[in-house]
Amino acid sequence: MGMTMTQKILAAAAGLPSVEAGQLIMAKLDLVLGNDITSPVAIKELDKMKVEGVFDKDKIALVPDHFAPNKDIKSAEHCKCVREFARRNKITNYFEMGEMGIEHALLPEKGLTVPGDVIIGADSHTCTYGALGAFSTGVGSTDMAAGMATGEAWFKVPSAIKFNLIGKPSKWVSGKDVILHIIGMIGVDGALYRSMEFTGPGVAELSMDDRFTISNMAIEAGGKNGIFPVDEKTVEYLNEHATRDYKVFEADEDAAYDEEYTIDLSTLRPTVAFPHLPENTHTIDEIHEMEPIKVDQVVIGSCTNGRIDDLRIAAEVLKGRHKTPDMRLIVIPATQAVYMQAMEEGLIKTFIEAGAVVSTPTCGPCLGGYMGVLAKGERCISTTNRNFVGRMGHVESEVYLASPAVAAASAVTGQISCPCELN
Repeated sequence: MGMTMTQKILAAAAGLPSVEAGQLIMAKLDLVLGNDITSPVAIKELDKMKVEGVFDKDKIALVPDHFAPNKDIKSAEHCKCVREFARRNKITNYFEMGEMGIEHALLPEKGLTVPGDVIIGADSHTCTYGALGAFSTGVGSTDMAAGMATGEAWFKVPSAIKFNLIGKPSKWVSGKDVILHIIGMIGVDGALYRSMEFTGPGVAELSMDDRFTISNMAIEAGGKNGIFPVDEKTVEYLNEHATRDYKVFEADEDAAYDEEYTIDLSTLRPTVAFPHLPENTHTIDEIHEMEPIKVDQVVIGSCTNGRIDDLRIAAEVLKGRHKTPDMRLIVIPATQAVYMQAMEEGLIKTFIEAGAVVSTPTCGPCLGGYMGVLAKGERCISTTNRNFVGRMGHVESEVYLASPAVAAASAVTGQISCPCELN
């Protein structure tokens, strides 16, 4: 029996000729990631281990992005802990404020994630890097500590679900709509501890930013990881960003999959996840049949949808328009490079003229951190990845998940809307 793409990567990292679903392995790591929330816990665990230094100062990335710039004294202490650890261990890839960005947008941009890598991160959305043909997954802070100390991690080899993508998305349909459609179809535990492997001719119709979005939200279906094949668009991205060699793995033709789905991208519609789970999805057509859903806040950004394509789409919708007066519009570029590019292209000007607040890169409101926390009874439509109870603030607030196009259109109308509805 052949192996899936993920299984081939893990076999190589474990030094084994083959692996099979359910097998326990020790695999060598190419990158270990932590942020300002999870790294301090890992650093304390390292201190308990009485480990001298880290396994490789070039293969650790520390990104203060959740509560940075510091929102309070506690967050300042967390960032100080990470900063001092990075200095003490001469960590090459420590990103201070002014140079940092949201971790899952920053690391690919910096060329730190490439095909064939095995990457762990103490953040659940570490699965983002599967867009580049890497195996990447979230772990707890203790596993992060062990990874920093030894350069290895243990895994139970996941079985896989195959998603065969065909067709071409229509205008205003993006990677966010694709992954929300899938989560709505299989549920938030539909891929529990399984690899979500995307293939088929429809992959070529998705931009790299679309693929990052889809891989990023694999965890919202319970997936161990989400992964795309390496094609011409991937290589073009790597040529622009990566500086080291990489290895491309392809699934065997006789690889075993638990389930297979075919998704015609041309039939998908802009999709919104209603509170309080990402699986609670409705298309824009279904929403049109409902009473208007008014919103108090719109957030465009995050590790899911804060990249340059996302900002371009939002700006296209907002150009020459203004947000509804009695609601807030917050735009957060995912990295400083994205921010700079958005300025050079005039996107920031468009956002400000539309009445938006434009923030420095930060996770901010996504996890109810700051820069957009919701009060009791408030409703937000957001391009982030989770809409659990209290995710963005008060337990009696509501979060709706959508694409940048739908979020921007909703800012103009003050209710959940599609750009196609705007005059």
